[in-house]
Amino acid sequence: MAALYACTKCHQRFPFEALSQGQQLCKECRIAHPVVKCTYCRTEYQQESKTNTICKKCAQNVQLYGTPKPCQYCNIIAAFIGNKCQRCTNSEKKYGPPYSCEQCKQQCAFDRKDDRKKVDGKLLCWLCTLSYKRVLQKTKEQRKHLSSSSRASHQEKEQYSRLSGGSHYNSFSPDLALDSPGTDHFVIIAQLKEEVATLKKMLHQKDQMILEKEKKITELKADFQYQESQMRAKMNQMEKTHKEVTEQLQAKNRELLKQAAALSKSKKSGAVECCGYYSYTTNYPKI
Repeated sequence: MAALYACTKCHQRFPFEALSQGQQLCKECRIAHPVVKCTYCRTEYQQESKTNTICKKCAQNVQLYGTPKPCQYCNIIAAFIGNKCQRCTNSEKKYGPPYSCEQCKQQCAFDRKDDRKKVDGKLLCWLCTLSYKRVLQKTKEQRKHLSSSSRASHQEKEQYSRLSGGSHYNSFSPDLALDSPGTDHFVIIAQLKEEVATLKKMLHQKDQMILEKEKKITELKADFQYQESQMRAKMNQMEKTHKEVTEQLQAKNRELLKQAAALSKSKKSGAVECCGYYSYTTNYPKI
């Protein structure tokens, strides 16, 4: 009986051939939790849910420092502190200032002073290095597939030549076909396709950021217009109330002035009567 090995995610046992090479995951776990790139730092991680688009480290940094900014060197949206991402900051401390990448032409490639760590002798940045290695891996797999299929076809042709008695098929060499210039063009095309896909993904992310900012601006404008209308309505109400109070005070003032005039008039008439009575008593003849 063949030995069974546990999946690192669901812990169910499967044959060794059914598990992935890197993380030892079964087929269902590979489908449910695919390996994707983080939206911010662009590193590959095991996706826990479809709504989760950033790795655990970036999620912690977002909670601590907020939304990151683009790095001034590599342009990756992972600068949580300052204007540089953590990868470029550590590389700059270790290897000095960055140089121009031979692939993307950005000033984000760090010279490690070791030709063995370069990719085919080229000074590449981190993203271009990953892309180049991925393309080389795909090319090797496709070459292996082409080699196996060409060998099978070569064996069929040899068998056919032996049956037909001909010998002109024996000059065919699959290694010669794989070393042809067309294979180099295939590598370049695959690399360009990978770069185009990366650029499209970056463009989509920037479009999403622009849309979010435009949405926020629209919300702020609507909030400002609402507050302005409320303020105007409040000012109009205050002006109306002030006008009514002023009119009431003016009417009351006019009424008080009338009362004061009437009181002063009555006082004057009373004084005149008193004066007439006094003059009459003083002029009366004595007996």
